[in-house]
Amino acid sequence: MQQPIGFAVGCSGRRPREASQYTIVVRVDDRATVPVTPFFVQGKRMSGKDFNLDELAAYLHLTPPQVARMAEREQVPGRRIGGEWRFSEAEIHLWLEQRIGASDTSGELDAVESILDRGAGETYESISLVELLPLEAIAVPLEARTHTSVISSMCRLAAATGLLWDPDKMETAVRDREELHPTALDNGVSLLHPRRPQSSILAEPLLAFGRTDRGIPFGGARGTLTDLFFLICSTDDRCHLRVLARLSRLISSPGFVSDLRDALDAVAVRELVEQYDEEINL
Repeated sequence: MQQPIGFAVGCSGRRPREASQYTIVVRVDDRATVPVTPFFVQGKRMSGKDFNLDELAAYLHLTPPQVARMAEREQVPGRRIGGEWRFSEAEIHLWLEQRIGASDTSGELDAVESILDRGAGETYESISLVELLPLEAIAVPLEARTHTSVISSMCRLAAATGLLWDPDKMETAVRDREELHPTALDNGVSLLHPRRPQSSILAEPLLAFGRTDRGIPFGGARGTLTDLFFLICSTDDRCHLRVLARLSRLISSPGFVSDLRDALDAVAVRELVEQYDEEINL
């Protein structure tokens, strides 16, 4: 099954503007891809109920026949109940999350450029990752040697900023998310995050970063070891997907991951994030 392509077309920072929009590209057949703008990214929150076919089509800005084809081909999670398609909100959110990723082939990059061209007439403000990443939330090295200790250490690192009030609750939420689907990537980076935003224990959106001295088994699909860890702490779904999408673009930038491994200290890491993040906007 061919995987859809993910990409963010502008975001806002800690104080999102309603004019901001997030778009991904979904493959609906063997030849065509279409841009998708989920409603909750435009300021409408998800309702907590299942979608029927028409509701999901409206939610994704697709047609019902397109969504039906995707469901029949198992390109979107769904199930038939009484002969009709039903789609779990939680599964759709996870599906969207998994569709956000790095574009690392020329075809995917062409698709990204086409999205930008279609949105050229509108004004978007991109998120600033460096504003979400305070120095005290960066650990080089991160003193952790196991899967469990990495998650615990990263949550306590975020709590050291004073913006995360309950690191134990965040740790449990992140661990549950990892058990559902590991966030480790083949390049040795993991984008840790809870399954749902934890607004009740956060003062504002926050990023933390840690680099271990050696790679750790972290559930990578190909058995690769992980040594670079970002923790995404968001207060709403829109913020979460924007940060996740932006980080996905950042780690796909040539040289960024290797430069992170060579960074001498927290200041150098933060400067790298700022440098590469600005280059994305050029």
